[in-house]
Amino acid sequence: MSSTIESTEHKALRTAVAALGQRYGREYLARVAREGGHPDELWADAAKLGYLGVNLPEEYGGGGGGIAELSIVLEELGAAGCPLLMMVVSPAICGTVIARFGTDEQKRTWLPGLADGSRTMAFGITEPDAGSNSHRITTTARRDGDDWVLTGRKVFISGVDIADATLIVGRAEDARTGRLKPCLFIVPRDTPGFGRSVIDMELQAAEKQFELTLDEVRLPSSALVGDEDAGLLQLFAGLNPERIMTAAFAIGMGRYALARAVEYAKTRQVWKEPIGAHQAVAHPLAQAHIELELARLMTQKAAALYDAGDDMGAGEAANMAKYAAGEACVRAVDQSVHTLGGNGLTREYGLGSLITASRVARIAPVSREMILNFVSHQTLGLPKSY
Repeated sequence: MSSTIESTEHKALRTAVAALGQRYGREYLARVAREGGHPDELWADAAKLGYLGVNLPEEYGGGGGGIAELSIVLEELGAAGCPLLMMVVSPAICGTVIARFGTDEQKRTWLPGLADGSRTMAFGITEPDAGSNSHRITTTARRDGDDWVLTGRKVFISGVDIADATLIVGRAEDARTGRLKPCLFIVPRDTPGFGRSVIDMELQAAEKQFELTLDEVRLPSSALVGDEDAGLLQLFAGLNPERIMTAAFAIGMGRYALARAVEYAKTRQVWKEPIGAHQAVAHPLAQAHIELELARLMTQKAAALYDAGDDMGAGEAANMAKYAAGEACVRAVDQSVHTLGGNGLTREYGLGSLITASRVARIAPVSREMILNFVSHQTLGLPKSY
């Protein structure tokens, strides 16, 4: 069946996850964030129903599906107002990388826990001085006997306080060329020399952001994920699902905001008719809906390509999906808040905080400008500007 027409199984998954989301909703997540807690109850329920590990191999307790299924779970939780950000990181990035490239021991150690939600893993790539330029990553990994020693800094790393380990991207020296190449390492939370400090964010979210320091962090050789010489391939095997899941996160948020605005526009009466009868209110909401649906189509395409093993095709589509979803989300949230007028900025209606949250999809994990760079030189063949 064409990936543009959703299968009966995928529709059933959407319905089931939406029902779980409705039991929790936006108020639950807002309360957890206010109290400085984590959405443990929702995480546990989603895990119990098999949603968190739906993309991981069955032999390790997962659902045997792909990023297509996992992105549906995140989108529907988002549409209910309670997305789980750590789904982007733990099962989608780290689970995928370990399932595809990890040793048998790494798979046995991590995948069952990532699948049933009992263990989580964070992902550390961004650095203070590298930004979008991953070639400038300065976290280095050097050999010392059988061990690896990591030194460096990371920034804007989600959920390190609750993650059992962080998958760190470092650079090791190639013995043949002397050049630095990317490598991925599993760093358990309590490893000596592995420090973290919370970044004070304007964004109120349950998942905190951290700056990490790696001060001569000593790891056994078994901490290296996959082949030392295939680091770039392994890295992109994790970054494409990250983009697809970020798109799903954005689409869910946009749908949530739009649904609140539509509900309000149907009932809010200032003159004779509800305000939704006026085209100046109705048309922008219709446009937001169209843009979210278009973004979802590209997200489905990206997930289908990735799950089919087409990493190159998925790379292009995942970037486009993330771009389209980020733009659609920001516009949907903006229009929804505007539809409610002053009420859109009250805590009672809960839309104002999404103005900040929706920007995340434009900025992370890669900015829209870097996606335009990717498309201009990879797809269109235009010369690089950097």
